[in-house]
Amino acid sequence: MRAEIISIGTELLLGQVDNTNSSFLSRELASLGVEIYHHVTVGDNPERLIEAVKQAESRVDLIVLSGGLGPTEDDITKKTLAEYLGVDLILHEETEDKIITYHKNADFEMPENNQLQALILADSTPLTNDTGLAVGMMLTNDRHHYVLLPGPPDELEPMVENYLKKELVKHILEEQVLVSRVLRFFGLTEAQLAQKISPLVKKQSNPTIAVYTNDGEITVRLTAKSKNEDEGNKLIDEVEKEVMSYLSDYFFGYGEKRLAEVIKDLLMEKELTITAAESLTGGAFLSTLTSGLSAGSILEGGLVTYSSDKKNKVLKVTKETIDKYGVVSGECAIEMAEKSRKLFGADIGVGLTGVAGPSSLENQIPGTVWVGIAYKDKQSFSKHFHFGYKRNKNRRLAVLNALELVRRTLKELPIENTQFYGEDKQ
Repeated sequence: MRAEIISIGTELLLGQVDNTNSSFLSRELASLGVEIYHHVTVGDNPERLIEAVKQAESRVDLIVLSGGLGPTEDDITKKTLAEYLGVDLILHEETEDKIITYHKNADFEMPENNQLQALILADSTPLTNDTGLAVGMMLTNDRHHYVLLPGPPDELEPMVENYLKKELVKHILEEQVLVSRVLRFFGLTEAQLAQKISPLVKKQSNPTIAVYTNDGEITVRLTAKSKNEDEGNKLIDEVEKEVMSYLSDYFFGYGEKRLAEVIKDLLMEKELTITAAESLTGGAFLSTLTSGLSAGSILEGGLVTYSSDKKNKVLKVTKETIDKYGVVSGECAIEMAEKSRKLFGADIGVGLTGVAGPSSLENQIPGTVWVGIAYKDKQSFSKHFHFGYKRNKNRRLAVLNALELVRRTLKELPIENTQFYGEDKQ
């Protein structure tokens, strides 16, 4: 099966929006064994779109179009393709009901053209939009398969993953069942992970191995095509064992749960509470940890203390520690963790201090981070990190690495290069 991806949108041509859809679609289609022949981008122009579709028809079997399914005048994809193929546009009632309900709940009048998002090509298979209003679709005629997807990545990606891939396997590809498993890792870069499993990637066929990164966390998706689900899971089991032989030290969970959710579940399972004293992260650690439900069961409070004065007077970090070691130090991170744990009566306390950037602090360059951990009657420790010069990236990485230290502490996993109070800084 050969495919071509056509991205529609003048904003893409002008560089106003990054075209991440094409790379995502290439990875997902390749995981099914579909060969990608071309990527094409066209503006919001019907004549140029028809020209691109004609060229694609001369080269491939499957044509995937993204963008142009919305309600505005420049959303031309459905109308243009319907006229070119000589098929009618018909109303998809389920999507129409969803659009009407959305506007009623939002308590504002629905523009009449919003219902354009509920139109589909006659005889096409609708693809549900879980996160938006514009329905997708797949149409097959005697010669080609056409797929129409919304442009926003947060709508396109779940539509592909949850609906399109299954339709392709069911109706176009030879196999009848598509089975996937998601493994999640933290503690190495995407390039490092790819290098470690490169022997597996080079020989992959079925199952396929796809690697994605998202704000420091890495996802490895294993996808098998098979005659039934049991057979698919057996194929995946074998490849997972090989992947884990390279990456078990960095594995933290399965599925869609991110690192913070895994740690929250772990705290709830062990009936433990957590707190934190944050400096460079400004509350981002606790915000990340408590963004979902049931936060109150693991947290009673925390502190953000940027200045040395507030670290001393509010958090009770000793003046001796601040004067002797500085606030950007392992000793200060440990005291922040211990004092916050005592203040809120928590089982585990976390201290985050460092230099987010762009300026230096206490002769420490941007990206210098210390994380302290105080856990019940265990010996408190800190760990040093150095990330880079980008302020917000440093803050995100500080949060993620602090979460990983909590996870490894709770699961009694080894942690390298730790510093205990009173030791010389490494």
